[in-house]
Amino acid sequence: MRADNHKASLALSPNYGKEAIVGKIKRRLNSIFVNKIANTSFQFKIYKSYWHYRLMAKSKNEKDETVKKTQYITLRPNYGAGIGHQLANWNSGLYFSKYFGLNYAHSPFSTEKWEYFLGFGENEVHAHELKKKHYRIVQLPRFDSENQDEIDLIDRIINSYDKENVLFCLEIDQGYMRQFDTYKSLSDKFFGAEARKNDKLIYDSDCLNIAVHIRRRMKIETEDAWKSRGLDNQYFANVLSTVVENIGQNKKVALYLFSQGEVEDFPEFDKFKDINYCMQMGPVDSFLHMVFADVLISSKSSFSYKPVLISKGIKICPGSFWHQYPSADDFIISDDNGDFDINQLRSSLQV
Repeated sequence: MRADNHKASLALSPNYGKEAIVGKIKRRLNSIFVNKIANTSFQFKIYKSYWHYRLMAKSKNEKDETVKKTQYITLRPNYGAGIGHQLANWNSGLYFSKYFGLNYAHSPFSTEKWEYFLGFGENEVHAHELKKKHYRIVQLPRFDSENQDEIDLIDRIINSYDKENVLFCLEIDQGYMRQFDTYKSLSDKFFGAEARKNDKLIYDSDCLNIAVHIRRRMKIETEDAWKSRGLDNQYFANVLSTVVENIGQNKKVALYLFSQGEVEDFPEFDKFKDINYCMQMGPVDSFLHMVFADVLISSKSSFSYKPVLISKGIKICPGSFWHQYPSADDFIISDDNGDFDINQLRSSLQV
């Protein structure tokens, strides 16, 4: 859908109308149910699409690489989750559309502000438009994206519908662990979005702008959960120190720290001259600045992971994160002590 039709598309979409709250409750209940039946005999058997495949007996042993012109697939972001989680949902839908040889149908994000800012729905067919055109809606079972047998089963289910006009719906929170295979498409869509005409940055164009994102520990997290998801402030200070020490003498540097809390929560950064603490900046603007940073030091967080994939700058990322990264010169992987390949950094900086 083109950018000039953006407001019209939002008006037609149920996500921003009276149905939003009811829809959110339904999706929450559905998520609880799907999680309950995971890894049980009901995981696939409660879905009509599974029995359609079994009864039609039209499975194919080889993938049909021809794009099915009248068949689409979508994944509606989980509106009960944060934007990083929703982006992972949306990206899963895009990835599996390519994997299964289907067209992608856009399902919008939870708010109009994020929908416009990201621009991922521009020039795309929208799922709710296909529903109005009376496409057959087929709910797919949730499957393990790391289990090839389950992926092959979903492929056979899809192929059992032959060439019907179908919109396949991936189950809520359908996983896709790697997440990075689509990174060039995500970057192209973001930088080509209508919203880029209105972006406002606080960066100094004469400086090398370095952004650090620190995921703060949530009160509800256990110690074990924090160990798998979090990194201490010292990790980020170590990475930032190494970056600053290896920048050429002729380059001016500007430092920005994006997180939550108060300045006093980050004493490890007192040694950095004129660092800008961006704790009061909203999530949309924080996301924007992470994307446009010349160097982005990310955390184990879905919120900074997507800017890492979208950004055209240098990214220094924790290798122990559960998602993965492209094998490219501008993606530098660090261990949990903050150590990484300095030569790769210097080469990327052209020092």
